[in-house]
Amino acid sequence: MNPSIAPRTVFVSGLSGGGKSTAMAALEDLGFYCVDNLPPQLVAQFVDLCSKATPPIRKVAVAVDTREEGFLVQVPGVVQQLRAEGHDVEVIFLDCADEVLVNRYRETRRVHPLSPAGSVQEGIDRERKLLLEVAQLADFRVDTTVLNVHQLKEAMARHVSGGVRATVLSLISFGFRFGPPTSAELLFDVRFLPNPHFEPALRAKTGEDPEVARYVLDDARTKELLRRLEDLLGFLLPLYDREGKAYLTIGIGCTGGQHRSVAIALALARLLRAAGREVNVSHRDLGKGE
Repeated sequence: MNPSIAPRTVFVSGLSGGGKSTAMAALEDLGFYCVDNLPPQLVAQFVDLCSKATPPIRKVAVAVDTREEGFLVQVPGVVQQLRAEGHDVEVIFLDCADEVLVNRYRETRRVHPLSPAGSVQEGIDRERKLLLEVAQLADFRVDTTVLNVHQLKEAMARHVSGGVRATVLSLISFGFRFGPPTSAELLFDVRFLPNPHFEPALRAKTGEDPEVARYVLDDARTKELLRRLEDLLGFLLPLYDREGKAYLTIGIGCTGGQHRSVAIALALARLLRAAGREVNVSHRDLGKGE
């Protein structure tokens, strides 16, 4: 395999209960193709297949745990082999204080995988010994003792991509006549704006039409609304980013979902995209008539 086209490969290991599932979910959100507990003898073959896929898979994450002890002892050799061949390989190890792990198992009422008939502490002690060599290979160690789910995701995102993954925004225009969208997490009512429905030349058009957009957007109230929305979202969105929120749906509603809400959604999307945000726009009730 040519290392220049091989995918970036991240091995994620650590103590059971230490947050591997959360870490893998964070990597998946960052665009990694994630596989759980792949037998080490198949890793190199799997990486090769990823490079030959159409289109090629550029980022791969492999979770490594102690469910299969026979597989575990082979992991260091696989990592060293891939590195020796010049591949971009990284090992992330999740550690956690024993007492916190014991409490987590107690709260979830789960048995430790390495001590199904004994105490959780016995399982932790055994697992630490089994993972010692993998831990020594780690390029990045995360102590999850005091981290919640969101903080762990943020730590992973900052390390792997150099920053927190930005929340993807979905703007939905709609008409209150047909009910608000149940998926909307933030909802703004723009029925106080001038209504093109009462202008004969504009009634049959929609907020996608430049004439209607100008009618709505040129009003002083609209300009102030967009300024304040931009201000509010400029405050909220970085907080959602840090929390690890992958998607946020914003509803913009007018009476029938034809004119004002459509124009505002499109204008707000332009402002957010200019600020570097990924924004999707849909018009739920367009064409239903106001």
